[in-house]
Amino acid sequence: MDFENKKKNLQAMMDRLAKEDIFLAFSGGVDSSLLLKLACDSVKKTGKQVYAVMFATRLHPACDQENAEKVAKELGGTYVVLKVDELEQEEIRKNPPDRCYLCKRYLFSQLKAFGEEKNGTVFLDGTNADDLTVYRPGLKALKELGIISPLAECAMTKEEVRRMASGYGISSAGRPSTPCMATRLPYGAELDHDVLEKIEKGEELIRDRISGNVRLRLHGDVARIEIDKERFQEFLEKDDDIINGLKKLGFLYITLDMEGFRSGSMDVRQIR
Repeated sequence: MDFENKKKNLQAMMDRLAKEDIFLAFSGGVDSSLLLKLACDSVKKTGKQVYAVMFATRLHPACDQENAEKVAKELGGTYVVLKVDELEQEEIRKNPPDRCYLCKRYLFSQLKAFGEEKNGTVFLDGTNADDLTVYRPGLKALKELGIISPLAECAMTKEEVRRMASGYGISSAGRPSTPCMATRLPYGAELDHDVLEKIEKGEELIRDRISGNVRLRLHGDVARIEIDKERFQEFLEKDDDIINGLKKLGFLYITLDMEGFRSGSMDVRQIR
């Protein structure tokens, strides 16, 4: 199916969903931002409401909350923040291979509880078609809870989502993804607040100096940096500054991954 037909199908689907109030899991990223734009446009025809529900969690960078609030104000809807701490759940804190399933189940149960208090029945998330082709155990939780993923159902890829969002002038259209901080640690490594905060500060330090995608993966004493390959020269011109900054944060051994940035690189054993 070509891009234009996918757009029509997506818009038609959002019009159907807008017959009821919509409760959207909103991160401020391009996927959920596009859905918020479409949902807000659709409810203008029905008089219903859109709730853009942001999870304020310990496993997502604080900058996500600031960006989500900014984008929500641009696009409309009722912006809501649900404060949750996944690490209060021992099974999540142990970081098993199905951590994403456990985490999604916990978070989206909170979304449903919030929506059901308002008699809500339509719950959405921003899963896109590309997410269906990689290791995403959290998708099982979404299915179990009855969460609707319009982008995936309409076969919209990440590139097509960005293209459509850009056409609407959505500010997050080109924003790099910022997935759960737990993806910076190998499965089985316990998720510790202090360690996660240190990794977050390390990534912020690198992003202040290098544009594009940045991941700081921690393997014991080894900090493995993933950036886009086209940024390698830029990194090498600033490597002393970056290394010194990371060592001040407490990282012992620092490496640049020669394979470059790969989304979900910690999941390779699960995929195989």
